[in-house]
Amino acid sequence: MTVDKELEKLSHSTPPAATPEARARALAAAMQAFDTAGNNALAPQGNAKGWRQSSIINWIWSPAMNKKFLAGSALATLLVIPAAGYLTIELTRKGSPIADQTEIAGNLSKSEASKQPAATAGQPVAVAPQTPAGNDSLAEQSVAVAQAPQDKEAPALAKPDASQTSEFDANAALTNRPEGSATALGAAKRSAPAAPGIAPQQQLAEPMAAIAPSPAPPAEGRVQIQLDPNRERFANAAANPIKSVATDPVSTFSADVDSASYAFVRRSLTGGALPDPQSVRVEEMINYFPYDWPGPDNAAQPFKATVTVMPTPWNHDTELMHVAIKGYDIAPATAPHANLVFLIDVSGSMDEPDKLPLLKSAFRLLVNSLKADDTVSIVTYAGNAGTVLTPTRVAEKSKILSAIDRLEPGGSTGGAEGIEAAYDLAKQGFVKDGVNRVMLATDGDFNVGPSSDEDLKRIIEERRKDGIFLTVLGFGRGNLNDSLMQTLAQNGNGSAAYIDTLAEAQKTLVEEAGSTLFPIASDVKFQVEFNPERIAEYRLIGYETRALKREDFNNDRVDAGDIGSGHSVTAIYEITPKGSPAVMNDDLRYGAADRAPAANADTAHQGELAFVKMRYKRPGEDKSALVTTPVNDGNAVAAVDAAPQDVRFSVAVAAFGQKLSRIAAVDSYSYQAIADLAAASRGADTFGYRSDFLSLVRLADGLSQR
Repeated sequence: MTVDKELEKLSHSTPPAATPEARARALAAAMQAFDTAGNNALAPQGNAKGWRQSSIINWIWSPAMNKKFLAGSALATLLVIPAAGYLTIELTRKGSPIADQTEIAGNLSKSEASKQPAATAGQPVAVAPQTPAGNDSLAEQSVAVAQAPQDKEAPALAKPDASQTSEFDANAALTNRPEGSATALGAAKRSAPAAPGIAPQQQLAEPMAAIAPSPAPPAEGRVQIQLDPNRERFANAAANPIKSVATDPVSTFSADVDSASYAFVRRSLTGGALPDPQSVRVEEMINYFPYDWPGPDNAAQPFKATVTVMPTPWNHDTELMHVAIKGYDIAPATAPHANLVFLIDVSGSMDEPDKLPLLKSAFRLLVNSLKADDTVSIVTYAGNAGTVLTPTRVAEKSKILSAIDRLEPGGSTGGAEGIEAAYDLAKQGFVKDGVNRVMLATDGDFNVGPSSDEDLKRIIEERRKDGIFLTVLGFGRGNLNDSLMQTLAQNGNGSAAYIDTLAEAQKTLVEEAGSTLFPIASDVKFQVEFNPERIAEYRLIGYETRALKREDFNNDRVDAGDIGSGHSVTAIYEITPKGSPAVMNDDLRYGAADRAPAANADTAHQGELAFVKMRYKRPGEDKSALVTTPVNDGNAVAAVDAAPQDVRFSVAVAAFGQKLSRIAAVDSYSYQAIADLAAASRGADTFGYRSDFLSLVRLADGLSQR
C-alpha cells in the first residue's frame, strides 16, 4: 500500500525541467546513436526523411485546414486560429518542449552550416576542422567552430592589406551574451585596421556559427574561454622597520612623485572594499595632495626644503620629522615645447567602460591643454604595434582627436613591441631642449613578447639614454599589473598615475600638467643622517620600493626618481629621542668606543637632530648637484596643533595609509582620530580633494567594522 501511495503521489507531481546542459548532453548522445546506426548522410534540407524542421507544425495544421467540414466554416475560425496562436506561443516561450526542440534543431542546422566556408567576396575563409560525432557535445563543437578563425587574444596584424580582415571576438560573444541564449557569433567581425585598435570603415557578413544555449563543460585538453576576474599584481614590499641610530644612522631613498596608489585606494573604498595592503604606498598617498610648501625663488636652485619636528599623534613617546621639498614652478608661457607619443593599449582586455573609453576621454583633455606648437603621435599595440598618427602639431587638433576617437579594442597585449615603436617615433620627432615623452596608457597586462618585469625594465633602461622620459597611466580593475607599471615608470625617468575617473584625468593631465610633463631634475635622491646623541631610533614612513644603498647616494650612475615643474615631495620619519620609553633596541654592550667620535665631534653639530642631504641632476646633465639642510631644535614645535596646517594634514594622510597597510604602529589610532586631525587641517581645499579624503576615511571606518 505504501508503494502504491508513493506511485500515486509521483503521478500527480510535475517533473523538474531539464537544464540546458542536460539537453545538450542528451542531444550529443542522440547524435552519437544516430551516427552509430549509419544514418549520418546529410539531406540537402531538413532531415533524411524529407521532413523540414517545422514538420511537427505542418502535421497538425495541414489536415485541419484540408478537412472539408472545417474549410470555409465559422468552426475553422473558432478552433484553428486559437490553435495557431497556442503553437506560436509555444514556439517562442523559453523552456517549452516545442521551443526547445526547434531551437536545438536550428542550432544543429547552423552548426553544420558553419563548417562550410563563408562566402565573402575576395576573402580567404578559415574552415574549422570536422569533429567526429560523439566525441564532443554540440555546444563544444560550436565553440570550436567559433574559435577556429581566431580567438580574442590571438595576435593581430599591424599593417594588413585591403583584403585582410580581423576575425570575430569569440570570447566577447561567449562572455557578454545573456545566459542560455543561442546567439550567433561573429558580430565583431570587421575589416582589419592599418594599426591595432583603429575602428573599421565597413562591416563584413557574419560567419555562420552558433552556439548551444549553455555549453557543456569542455573536454579534457580543450581551452576554456573564461577571463580571470582578478589578476591584479602589486610589488610585495615589507614595511620599513625601526632602525637603531647607533648601528644604522643613515637613511637613503629615491624621490617618488607618483600618485597611482591613492587613486587605486579610492577606487577600492568607493567600490565597497578595503584595499589590498600591498597596493597602499603611503608616500604616494601623501604626495597626491597639493601643498603650499615654500618654494625656491628661481630656477638656479630648483629645490627648497622645509623641515618640521612635531609630536607624533599616535605615540606620545616619539616625534615626527617632516621633510617637505618644493620644486621650482615653470611658468606656462616659458614651458618648453613638448613632443609627446601616446602609446595606447587597445588589446581585448581594454574593452571595458573604465578602460579604453575613459582613456580616450582623458587624452582628449590633454590634447586640449597643449600648445599649438607641441606635437602628438599615437602608437597602438594589440598583438603587434602600429602607428596610428605620425608626429602632428597640436594646431591640427581635429586630426589628433579624430585619430583618438577611432581607437577600438581587440587582440592580445604585445606591450614590448609597442614600447619599441613608441620610442622610435619619439626619437624621430625629438625636440632639442624640449620635453620628449612617451605616455603609456594601459591596464598593465603584457602577455605577448618579452613580458617579464626584468625584460621590459631592460628595454626602458636602454631607451632612456636618448633623453626620452616615460609616463605610465593605469586604467581599470581586474588585471591591473601595478608592479610592472611601477617598474617601467621608475626605470624610464618618469612617473605613474592611476586614472579611475575623468576628474582624476583632469587633475593628472591638465591641472598638474607642468609637474607631469616638464621635468626640472632627474635622479633625485635623499639621504638623512641622524645624530646618535639626540636620536635613538627612526622609522621612514613609506618609500619601501624606493630604498637605496648608502653608497648609491653619491653614485651618479644609480638611477632615481625625477621631479617635474612645481612638484612637491614629502617624507616623514617617526623618530625616538634618546632616553624615551619608546626605544625598542637595547644599548650595545661594546658600543661606547663606536660612539666616542660623536662625543668629540665639532660642538657646532651637537645640537642637531639630523642632517638632510639631497642630490639631483639638471635635465640633460650627467653630474649631480648637492643641497643640504641641518635639522635642529629651531625646527621643532611643542604640540601637534602648533604645526603648520599642511604639515598636519599630510600627517593625517600618513596615518591613514599606514592603517590601510596594517602597520602595527597605528593600531591604537582610530579612523575617527585620523578624520578629526584631517578635518582640523583641511584648509581652503580649492578642488575638494581633502573633503574627498575625509569621505574615504569614513568609508574605511565603516568597512573595517564588518
